[in-house]
Amino acid sequence: MITVLLSQIVLMFAMMFTGTLMYKTGKMTSEGARCLGNILISVILPFVVIKSFMTECTAQRLSGLFITFAAALLALILSMLLSRLIFKSSPMSHFSAAFSNAGFIGIPLVSAMFGDEAVFYVSSFVALLNIFQWTYGVFVITHDKRTIAIKKVLTNPVLIGLIIGLIFFFIPLETPEIVYSFVSAIAAMNAPVAMFNLGAYLAQTKFRQIFTDKHAYLVSLVRLIVIPLCTIALLSLIPFQNNTIKIALLIVAAAPVGSNAAIFAQIHNKDYQHAVRCVCLSTLLSLPVLPLLTALAGALWHVAI
Repeated sequence: MITVLLSQIVLMFAMMFTGTLMYKTGKMTSEGARCLGNILISVILPFVVIKSFMTECTAQRLSGLFITFAAALLALILSMLLSRLIFKSSPMSHFSAAFSNAGFIGIPLVSAMFGDEAVFYVSSFVALLNIFQWTYGVFVITHDKRTIAIKKVLTNPVLIGLIIGLIFFFIPLETPEIVYSFVSAIAAMNAPVAMFNLGAYLAQTKFRQIFTDKHAYLVSLVRLIVIPLCTIALLSLIPFQNNTIKIALLIVAAAPVGSNAAIFAQIHNKDYQHAVRCVCLSTLLSLPVLPLLTALAGALWHVAI
């Protein structure tokens, strides 16, 4: 299984550098990258969530869903508290360390390793992460409660996708093949489009500056090591019938800095370039770190990785 994870990470980095090359050669513009990001958030990621819920509703899946929802909520609260403790005086670093790239990196890795069944269980993590970004995250950046847009939370595409997915899950009707094929085709675009988008971010930053930003290293250390190790300790206390789901939750919780950090920095006139460097550096460093964390968790929880 660790070989699958490594090969998937290498594949995703190859896609990311393809996006970088496309931007550097003028085949993709900043506006094109922005549009890709909008398509990811507004269309592709919600379809990934919907597809994961297009499965039979059983007592085991239902109980597992409640447990993973609670575990995801606790893991995100832990992440936000640790980030606040370490980066209280640096809003963008606080935001960057608190929120992982669960949707664009975590979900494709979970899907490759464990299939749609595992994506079903970790979808609540992605939905909760988006809700916290638009509420707690916005407040961290602006320190102004008036900027918290409840309407944006309620109309968040991932949350809408979760609601539609739950309808598919709870209503005992067989999904038409054409509908399933349509949803699956769009969901399958998640990894390549997300990596092309990240590659465009990477291309807009001088490569040398990525590796000379000392603060970005500290953010990456907290996001990739401190928070995941504490998450492993937290998940070890929660009883799961299937410890594989723990690994899946760890992967989305231990993913590098979310690309939304750069988007939110731009929206709220914060240090956009620093946010981009945090996204790019943590993404690059996750190549060796994430497999090691996953192997450690697998050994602790007796899951063959």
